[in-house]
Amino acid sequence: MAAPKNRRSVFLGRLPLPERNHLAEALRTETVGGVLLLVAAVAALIWANTPLRDSYEAVRSFHVGPAAIGLDLSLQHWAADGLLAVFFFVAGIELKRELVAGELRDPKAAMLPVVAALCGMAAPALVYFTVASSGGGSLAGWAVPTATDIAFALGVLAVIGTALPSALRAFLLTLAVVDDLFAILIIAVFFTSRLNFAALGFAVLGLVVFWLLLRKGVRGWYVYVPLAFVNWALMYNSGVHATIAGVAMGLMLRCTRRDAEERSPGEHIEHIVRPLSAGLAVPLFALLSAGVAVTGGALADVFTRPETLGVVLGLVLGKAVGVFGGTWAAARFTRAELNPDLKWPDVLAVASLAGIGFTVSLLIGELAFGDDALLVSEIKAAVLVGSLIAAILASVLLKLRDNKYKKLCAEEDRDDDEDGIPDIYEQDNPEFHLRMAALYEAKAATHRKLAQVASERTTLGDGPA
Repeated sequence: MAAPKNRRSVFLGRLPLPERNHLAEALRTETVGGVLLLVAAVAALIWANTPLRDSYEAVRSFHVGPAAIGLDLSLQHWAADGLLAVFFFVAGIELKRELVAGELRDPKAAMLPVVAALCGMAAPALVYFTVASSGGGSLAGWAVPTATDIAFALGVLAVIGTALPSALRAFLLTLAVVDDLFAILIIAVFFTSRLNFAALGFAVLGLVVFWLLLRKGVRGWYVYVPLAFVNWALMYNSGVHATIAGVAMGLMLRCTRRDAEERSPGEHIEHIVRPLSAGLAVPLFALLSAGVAVTGGALADVFTRPETLGVVLGLVLGKAVGVFGGTWAAARFTRAELNPDLKWPDVLAVASLAGIGFTVSLLIGELAFGDDALLVSEIKAAVLVGSLIAAILASVLLKLRDNKYKKLCAEEDRDDDEDGIPDIYEQDNPEFHLRMAALYEAKAATHRKLAQVASERTTLGDGPA
């Protein structure tokens, strides 16, 4: 019997099993990375607010690299332009996977996270613009509160021990991936000046070579790693922010599986590089960027100076209102029905988590106010304060529903027959277990056939005795 034409889709419903498994693997790495990010940020703050503060400044301002090709950079600069390129490379792969196999492959389903991300960037920018303009402050920092730091958000979840259902985690991850894409576009469009067209042309040529090698099936890290570094260096010297090269190369990887592939090339490389990004690149960036002097006067200035107050209110208020309002409006427009196991306050909690801006917000703050070292420090303090308030607010909202979340997660994970497939997926689809059994039998039959052929080859003298 045909399904009703006006059947409403379910928002934040249960994920398909392959998508849930991929999400679980990705979030394990990001959660560990988030904890390391928290540790690095705290270490930077302690280092910058003790008698050792001079050594902190000496370390992050230490220059290294070949000056002949324009890469004599400070360690802080290497972290912002180099290490974050690895972070955005992973973001590019994740975005590509979402577009071809994840939540964004269906235009109707993609509308919710895309609209939520757009509103979650527009609202903080509007809040900043309103506060800064009314107080006579600089409008250059409008983009600072627009970004979401997924690693930091997941680190907060790990610390408070909230068992967030996979559907909410997937929504947060997809939201952050789309957010990263728009953040890259903001950096490319609004923070690019004095273009070197020769270097940009060679960078584009290098990216084309990278794409052609992938299309031809060329393998070997010793080919792609040097080429990726050359592309990054050319992009840096072109005047376009170097992280653009990272996301561009990530988007070029194939993320669809072909016959006999357990993982696509994109998934395989993401599996290798994501721990490097989450466990090393982003924490090192935090260590070299988050160290700001925190005093009573500095904290008071965060709530009185229009630029810093705009950042704090943008992250705490703008992000929550923007993401929640955009999600609610998109759900109403698409006639999507919220998962009956969840409530709209759950969406508000996730929207509050999106106010943890940290990594990309710190980067944009440096780009927006790079000529004013004092203001850069104050903006960084505002990002830290805003992210902390957003984390506390989200933690309170999530804790109010913690018992319900634990119950939902227990139902999702229960596997009484210990066959590796959560029981709830078999209950929802009685034919699923039969299809899996048939698949396993087909694989076993193939192995038996191969063993028989090998045995016959041995008998005929074509194989080892």
